[in-house]
Amino acid sequence: MKDHYSILIQWSEDDQSYVASLPEFGSYALTHGATYEEALRNAREALDLLIEDTSPLPSPRTFHRAVTQVA
Repeated sequence: MKDHYSILIQWSEDDQSYVASLPEFGSYALTHGATYEEALRNAREALDLLIEDTSPLPSPRTFHRAVTQVA
């Protein structure tokens, strides 16, 4: 199930680093890294800890593509 949680990585000019957030776990579920790869690694570690320590787990957000027919 952990593979279904979101990790959002964005560059922060203020921090001069990549900030990774785990949106399903709230606005304080953040980590960072000097590189994108480091931020992702740190986010995966934080996600493992959150899954271990959070009960009940939040529902993962999933992407739903809207299908539209054009006439």
